[in-house]
Amino acid sequence: MANVLITGTSSGIGLQTAIGLATAGHTVFATMRNTERGAALRKIVDENQLPVSILEMDVDSDRSVDAATSAIRARIGCIDVLVNNAGIERTGSIEGLALDDFKATMETNYFGALRAIRAWLPDMRARRNGCIVNVTSVAGKIACSPLAPYTASKFALEALSEVLAQEVKPFNIRVAIVEPGIVDTAMARRVSDAPVDPGYSHVRRFGEMFEAALENPTPSTMVAEKIREIIESGTEKLRHPVGPEAEGFLGWRASMTDEGWIEWGALPDDAWYERVKSDFGLDARAKRRPPSLSTAPNRAGV
Repeated sequence: MANVLITGTSSGIGLQTAIGLATAGHTVFATMRNTERGAALRKIVDENQLPVSILEMDVDSDRSVDAATSAIRARIGCIDVLVNNAGIERTGSIEGLALDDFKATMETNYFGALRAIRAWLPDMRARRNGCIVNVTSVAGKIACSPLAPYTASKFALEALSEVLAQEVKPFNIRVAIVEPGIVDTAMARRVSDAPVDPGYSHVRRFGEMFEAALENPTPSTMVAEKIREIIESGTEKLRHPVGPEAEGFLGWRASMTDEGWIEWGALPDDAWYERVKSDFGLDARAKRRPPSLSTAPNRAGV
């Protein structure tokens, strides 16, 4: 059984991963930016007497990461597994989103994971043992409008993970990238309900595609189970797509030239809807919404 630190556990994938690992007998340190948001996890932990400690850790803050690291180290010495799950999204056109949206997304999704890795890597290297799981997305390999801030951060985390895996393999430290598809989380629901940008139809129609996909949603427990499998199996495989459509999305993009991909993203609405339906069986057109009066970008995060 392992001592596991998970970031971003107040909801979604992080919450389910904490529950799944603790139920399997692992000792879990479940961290989140604001522990007041941990009521759902705390209730399950208390009812089932699970080995979970809930701690405050804001991955955007050096001071917060250092404090949580010191507290955990004082209790158990070193963790065996780090799961970097904390993440936020910003949905909108590159022109329409504020520069701060791009900065915030990169700060949490990329630098947040980097802070946690740097906090624990010296201990793992000294012990010559450890496992680091970075939760990215199929968006870490596929760049789609209107998710530029999110995809940029996930591309960056994928690159970091590849380099990290090379550096730490001689020290018996495993690195794994988990790439969920469209998973039923609060974040995915926000994408499906993003305010319309009147200048760019990509924002509206991509939200409609998410809405269609979420009619038959992939539960976050599927991602949690994959993370448990990675930890317990000892696999050294780097990338792990998760969800029934994840492999399809990745294979679809890999089959296209860069120019073909750009052409797909730039299609007029009617042609784009037809392609989504023919390629994935998703009738996004059926979810087509009238233009919204709101043009404010979606700034909610997790």
